[in-house]
Amino acid sequence: MPLRILSLNLWHDSGPWPERARRIREWIERLDPDVVGFQEVLAGRDVDLVRDVLGEERLPHRDFVRASPFWRGEDRDLSFGNAVASRWPIVGRTELRLPDLGDGERRAALTVKIDAPVASGRLSFTCTHLHWKLHHGCIRERQVVALADHVLGLRPKGGFPPLLVGDFNAEPDSDEIRFLQGLHSLEGRSVLFYDAWRVAGEGSDGTTWSNRNPYARSAHEPERRIDYIFAGYPTQAGAGRIDHCRVVCNEEQAGTWPSDHFGLYAELNTSE
Repeated sequence: MPLRILSLNLWHDSGPWPERARRIREWIERLDPDVVGFQEVLAGRDVDLVRDVLGEERLPHRDFVRASPFWRGEDRDLSFGNAVASRWPIVGRTELRLPDLGDGERRAALTVKIDAPVASGRLSFTCTHLHWKLHHGCIRERQVVALADHVLGLRPKGGFPPLLVGDFNAEPDSDEIRFLQGLHSLEGRSVLFYDAWRVAGEGSDGTTWSNRNPYARSAHEPERRIDYIFAGYPTQAGAGRIDHCRVVCNEEQAGTWPSDHFGLYAELNTSE
């Protein structure tokens, strides 16, 4: 059986959240992923967007990292960040605070160790969300260097390659994304992660920020591919090979879209 991965930016609770949560849940029921990385998640005393989407039983093993307080309202306990939901138990976790510009925008990454039926029996899965402004490539470059060091330092030795997913807010030809693919060096260093879309995409341009979607169109930004699933180098036997990737959560129903982003889904080989 392949390892099925989904990455999706939830757009926190903007727009018609209850209806959007139903659309996302329908996609998840259709795709049946093993592990999901969510970005722009809200969590607080009476708020749990992941629970709104998944209920209590689907993908029951979950974790969350706070990137910053949420900026709306007076409730400073309401957190904005990233979450992971897994079919299998989460047996370890590590947080990474990403570099920032000191302007109040803060980002984080969450790495979980999952007890999964893969090589070495452990899956290292990282979910993140980088600075969003189109001209902030300078900070995203620092963020991907920190991320690469973090993810590669936690990879299972001799086991399944590490996975890194999220909303990178950067196009494929940017220096920060080229760095992650081994096509560009930063700070005198280079690394290699496979871009699932580049390896096994369905043949379109892979746009995940699309002006077909009115939630995205209202931002008056160009269409682009900014959401990614990255995987480390497969084992010699082929475990971790990316066999399939497609854009998902990209259809409206009764005028409601799942999010302002489209999601990304990939299947990786688990055979040894």
